[in-house]
This record gives sequence, C-alpha cells and structure tokens, in this order.
Amino acid sequence: MCRGICLSHGSPAAAAPRLKSKQEPGCTGAAIDEERTSKSYGGQGKKSWWLPPFGFSSANPPETILQPRITPGNCWPFQGSQGHVVIRLPQQIWPTAVTIWHISEAVSPSGEVSSAPKDFAVSGVDEASAETLLGTFTYDVHKQIAQTFHVQKELPRTFCYIKIQVQSNWGNPEYTCVYRVQVHGKTASHSDHPQAQELL
Repeated sequence: MCRGICLSHGSPAAAAPRLKSKQEPGCTGAAIDEERTSKSYGGQGKKSWWLPPFGFSSANPPETILQPRITPGNCWPFQGSQGHVVIRLPQQIWPTAVTIWHISEAVSPSGEVSSAPKDFAVSGVDEASAETLLGTFTYDVHKQIAQTFHVQKELPRTFCYIKIQVQSNWGNPEYTCVYRVQVHGKTASHSDHPQAQELL
C-alpha cells in the first residue's frame, strides 16, 4: 500500500492514498528517508518516553505520519520546535499540494495543542539532496484539523522526495508532534508536463 500519497480527481484533503500507475526507477514505495529526517523525541535507542498528558507511551517513529489514524498521542514527535522529515514517494510526481493533520483542542486531553507545527516549508528533493523550495506555509490550530497547502512555486521538474521543514510550533518548548502528512500530485507523463497526465 502506498501511504500518504494522494492522486485523485477529488479534493486533496479527501483523496484516497492509493497509487496505481507505473513506478519510476528508484522509487519503490512511500516511506520515510530516515537518514535525512530528524530524530524522534526521546533520543536514539530510547524505546519509551513520558508524553504528558497521554502518559507513558512507546515512542512513535516518523512513519506514523503516513498512516490515517488521528487519535491523541498517535503522532510523530521530534525534539524542540524545529525539525524535518523527508518522504520518499512511490514514484516521480509533479507535487501540487500537501495536507497537514493535527488533533483539535476539543479532543486533546490537556485542552491545548501547543505541540502542533506552525510555520513550515515544503521542498522537492533529489537523490543528491539538492532542494527546490515549493512554498512556505502556516498551520493554524484554530482552523480545521486537516489543512491543505498548494505549491506556490512553478515546478521545474518532477520529484521522488518531498521534505517538510517545520520552523516553529504553537508554543511547546520540549517537542513538536506531526500527526499526518499527505502529498498530492500528478504522475509524470511521457512528455514530463503536468497538464498532460490525468490524475488517478
């Protein structure tokens, strides 16, 4: 299953995370590039940590952001207010948007969501780690829990890696939690032109 990737005619936030078209060489399935991703909160090799107000819990890996379950504590935490994750896509795509999810204050056991990401940047990344900025955005905890942000830059080419760089959170000094990330886009056509490829 290709998790976290949406190619659909429907609304980006509601699109099904399924990809059916042929994969490009080097892209073997949606996954986290751990070598280019921030360490999970708790430190390397630490299997459990205290995350108030949810209690003693197992540290969630960054792959957590690719799954659809949005419940308190079921997120990927990294230390502090700045961190990044690199997602390896199932194939080369023209990225069009990303959707960021976080729980609301209404379902948070503490009644607040200060660990939610706030300002962040999205970039396309190639195998050599060269980055192409696709836009800078702000996740607003006062709006709906799933917020879709459309690419702000003209795309020079397709990408197989997308980087989410969190630059701040909503006030938590210890850690930031990312619940879910969806990447939306169009598959690369033979002409390498995004308008030439229909969405699946």
